[in-house]
Amino acid sequence: MPDVSNDVIVIDDPDDERFTQFRLNERGLASRADKRDDAGAGLFLAEGDLVVERALAAGCRPEAALVDVNRIPAVASTLECSVYAGGDHVRRIVSKLGMPQSIIALFHRPARPTVAELAARCRRLVILEAVDNPANVGAIIRNAAGLGWDGLILDHTSADPLARRSLRVAMGTVFALPHARTTSLADELRALDGVDLFAMTPAAGSLPLDQVTPGERSAVMIGSERAGLSDELIALATPVMIPMHGHVDSLNAAAASAIACWALR
Repeated sequence: MPDVSNDVIVIDDPDDERFTQFRLNERGLASRADKRDDAGAGLFLAEGDLVVERALAAGCRPEAALVDVNRIPAVASTLECSVYAGGDHVRRIVSKLGMPQSIIALFHRPARPTVAELAARCRRLVILEAVDNPANVGAIIRNAAGLGWDGLILDHTSADPLARRSLRVAMGTVFALPHARTTSLADELRALDGVDLFAMTPAAGSLPLDQVTPGERSAVMIGSERAGLSDELIALATPVMIPMHGHVDSLNAAAASAIACWALR
């Protein structure tokens, strides 16, 4: 048996009831009501030492963690919660990952700002409507944070930035890009003052991105890959497009976000 800290609880049985919390699916970690609660409710699961470190640095409160008994990450010693350890077999079964991370940790979901509060302190916003793939949301977050944008607004049908897959794809950069969620996106955008809205759409007549001059405060809107942005949102903004070649009319939402965030930075 490896030499482990007295603060780490080693468990050899993957069916141990203390692992139950790590087996919860997204809805078990946070209900629909939890995800709509700006005050912070429910849990999220962070995978890997980098994501765990970034969650801690952002002030998120840990609930429990599961680590590799043979390679306990240094960050585990800073967690003020129960820390369990197991071998590869145990962690593979518990985490349902073929290659389990050296640490997975459950955190309490933090409070978040309202749309109005977030917009008041941001110069560059990314706005998502019906982007329901958590991998796309995670990639968009990473793109926006890496290119210097400072806020994200999502409608209630878009994937959760704190979903397991979104966090993994974003490499924890969600904690560097504050976000707000709303059930009335169009109304919230109408109330914004002094923000230039740009709607990404391949529709004819849209302004090519390389011809756009962003204002002091700007927001780029990205919609579902299937249907794009709703007509209601497009009507609130300047329609802009990425010029495409051949028979391809548009890019994946995450790829489009990278180009738009670069062009409108």
